[in-house]
Amino acid sequence: MSNLLNLKNKTAAVIGASSGIGRAVVLLLAEHGANVVLCARRTDKLEETAALIRSRGGRAVAVAGDAVLPETHEAVVRTAEREFGGLDIAVNNAGIIGAYKPLADISPDEWRDTLDGNLTAAFLGARSQIPLMLARGGGAIVFTSSFVGTSCALPNKTAYGCAKAALAALAKGITADYAAQGIRANALLPGGTDTEMMTTDPQQRAWAEGLHAVKRIARPEEIAAAILFLVSPMGSFVTGATLFADGGNSAVK
Repeated sequence: MSNLLNLKNKTAAVIGASSGIGRAVVLLLAEHGANVVLCARRTDKLEETAALIRSRGGRAVAVAGDAVLPETHEAVVRTAEREFGGLDIAVNNAGIIGAYKPLADISPDEWRDTLDGNLTAAFLGARSQIPLMLARGGGAIVFTSSFVGTSCALPNKTAYGCAKAALAALAKGITADYAAQGIRANALLPGGTDTEMMTTDPQQRAWAEGLHAVKRIARPEEIAAAILFLVSPMGSFVTGATLFADGGNSAVK
């Protein structure tokens, strides 16, 4: 079993790595032997996490940048190639809530911004990551999607739900294009998770907990564990899939 989770000599890029699920993923991948390239906008948070990994004997490099810009992803892959010789794993985790309004109140600019922050950022990441993975003979890509827009919709989150649901199609498309060349792509659909995006209002939080069959929200480390499965040898025959890690949310709707 330990060999199935062994990421020694593998290099991973995690986009949206400064906090929450992304940070938990970085720490878990490094714990299992991967070299990691961390990317997000907040340099201080990235450097703090990278320093923690290095203090534990791991290898980590931070690249600050906005995931909606192509040059950010190009900087990530250049860093992975320069520092570690290539890229084997990519977790495209960057995302925003975006326009929180009923559909008819959303402006075209707000719609585009929400799709850019969730879907276009993921496309740009994969577009840069795939060539390096092909050069290594394959790799694994995960997109952090959501139960919102897939198993159910939530009020005022139509733009967010559309963007997140489209990540499943992105994973399937990459599978159709590149699975025969050794690249796996999957979408992970977390339930409510205790991150900075989660409300701190006690009533709203209780409502969010009640959406799940387990009657609680996830810890970031629980979502990271599902991503570890998808990118590790344990998930070697899983591609083009949408995996719910939602505490039974989709099962009780």
